[in-house]
Amino acid sequence: MPEIIETTVYRLGELSDAAKEMARSWYREIGFGHDWHEFVRDDFVRIGEILGLSFKTQPVRLYGGGSRQEPRIWFRGFWSQGDGACFEAYYRYQKGAPKALRAHAPQDEALHCIADALQAAQQRNFFQLRAETTHRGHYYHEYCMSVSVERDSPTWQPMTEEAEDAVTDALRDLARWLYRQLEREYDYLSLDEAVDETIVANDYTFTETGRRFG
Repeated sequence: MPEIIETTVYRLGELSDAAKEMARSWYREIGFGHDWHEFVRDDFVRIGEILGLSFKTQPVRLYGGGSRQEPRIWFRGFWSQGDGACFEAYYRYQKGAPKALRAHAPQDEALHCIADALQAAQQRNFFQLRAETTHRGHYYHEYCMSVSVERDSPTWQPMTEEAEDAVTDALRDLARWLYRQLEREYDYLSLDEAVDETIVANDYTFTETGRRFG
């Protein structure tokens, strides 16, 4: 015979301190939205475009059917060896990139250094450098990016001696920058205040001990 079981459920503000901690732990482990990093990723794509990157894409299935193209950007974090971020893209000189980047992110000195490093390498090679990054291996950090650099010279002029290392280092620095932004965003969203705000906004309910109900 079916039975009807009544359970009293509570909103976050109605729980004891210990039960609130359990509710927060549930959210941090399971309730985190799959798209929590979307803003960081979208801003990174814009920054990459300013610098002269054209990201490779991959199809991603949508819940309602069909698919869309998303940039090939990956990360894993945040507390294990081998964690990091990487991307697949084509790079070429973008006129005015350092100035445009400073307008987009005026306080971010790390990004300014990356833009300046790419600009300096391009200047020494008459703005003819091109590069491609490709992911390799099973991890997702900057050293999992294979970076190939070439000079598109109509007279077959070779790259300057330091050009390949300069471009490679700058693009890997960009991957490191992305990982730091993702880590900061995750840490912020994991704060008690941010978790509580999301739990309340979604009207989640819990048992008296703080276990998620439903």
